[in-house]
Amino acid sequence: MSNSPHEMKVIAHIRSDFASKFGIPRQSGVVDALTARVVFTEEYRVAEALRGIEEFSHLWLIWQFSEAKRDNWSPTVRPPRLGGNTRMGVFATRSPFRPNPIGLSCVRLVGVEHTAEGDVLVVAGADLMDGTPIYDIKPYIPYADAKSDAAGGFTNLAWKDKLEVRCEDTLLHRLAADKRDALLAVLAEDPRPSYQEDSERVYGFTFAGHEIKFSVADGIATVRDISE
Repeated sequence: MSNSPHEMKVIAHIRSDFASKFGIPRQSGVVDALTARVVFTEEYRVAEALRGIEEFSHLWLIWQFSEAKRDNWSPTVRPPRLGGNTRMGVFATRSPFRPNPIGLSCVRLVGVEHTAEGDVLVVAGADLMDGTPIYDIKPYIPYADAKSDAAGGFTNLAWKDKLEVRCEDTLLHRLAADKRDALLAVLAEDPRPSYQEDSERVYGFTFAGHEIKFSVADGIATVRDISE
C-alpha cells in the first residue's frame, strides 16, 4: 500500500479573540458566546463554494494544530484533564501532539458576511487560536453526527464544575460590550491546567486585544485586571 504524502491545502484562516493557546476552551461549542470569523485564502474565496451553507446551523472545521508541531510522535500522551500524570493512547484523546496535527471542531454558523475579503463565515463556539489554518469545512448533519448512545470515556470523569466568576464593572467595561459575556464564560470554564490549584497564583492570557489577569480560589475566579 502506498504511503506517499498528500499535500493538504489551507483553504482559510480563523480570526478569533485568542492570541495564544492559554484561555481557549478545551472543546468547541462549550462557550457559544465566543464568535470568530473564517476568512478564506484568495484561491478559495469563491462565493459559489458556499452555496447552500446557510441552510445548516452547525459546521465541522478541520484545522491544523499550527502551534503544536513535532518531528516525532508518542503512542501515549498525558491528558491535562486527568491531572497531567495518567497516560492514555494518543488515538483515545484529542491531544494536539499526533502523527498528523489535525483538529476537529463543531461550531454554530451565525451567518455569512460579504466583505472586501470575499464571503466570510461568522461562527460561534470556536476553540481556535487567531490565525489557525483551516483545511476543510463540512456541514454538521444531525441524524448522522449526533449519537444519543455515545460513551464519553475518561472525559466523563474528568470534567470540572464551572467556576463562579467575579469581575468589577469598572474592569469589565474596559472590554467592548459584545466581548464581555464571552470572557466571563471562558473564565467559568476554568482555563487553568487541571493540575494547578495554587490559589495565590495570578494567571494571564490575551483576549480581544486585552491582557486578562485572574486568580482562582474556592471555586471562584476573580478578575484582577484587564489592560490593553
